[in-house]
Amino acid sequence: MALPSPTTPLYNHPLPALEAWLDDQGCSQDKSNPNVWRVTRPSWQAEIIMDVEDIRVRYIRDGFGSKEIQRAFPYSLSRQDVEDAIFTGP
Repeated sequence: MALPSPTTPLYNHPLPALEAWLDDQGCSQDKSNPNVWRVTRPSWQAEIIMDVEDIRVRYIRDGFGSKEIQRAFPYSLSRQDVEDAIFTGP
């Protein structure tokens, strides 16, 4: 599926486009809870939750031994802004 421009707010992306975007980022969808996605990078792991009001990320582990970090991003942000914020890590 073709994605809208990276500067397009997330609320203007159809759900299949958001799912394709997360898949392209190396995330895997939870089979029993389809609004939850997981991603693993060399120095951290995270759970991404597509909620009604926002996309939330919960960093489960990072390479520095810090505790869990949670952040929320409204769908009014552009896909590029959310991508930069989530996938650069905690």
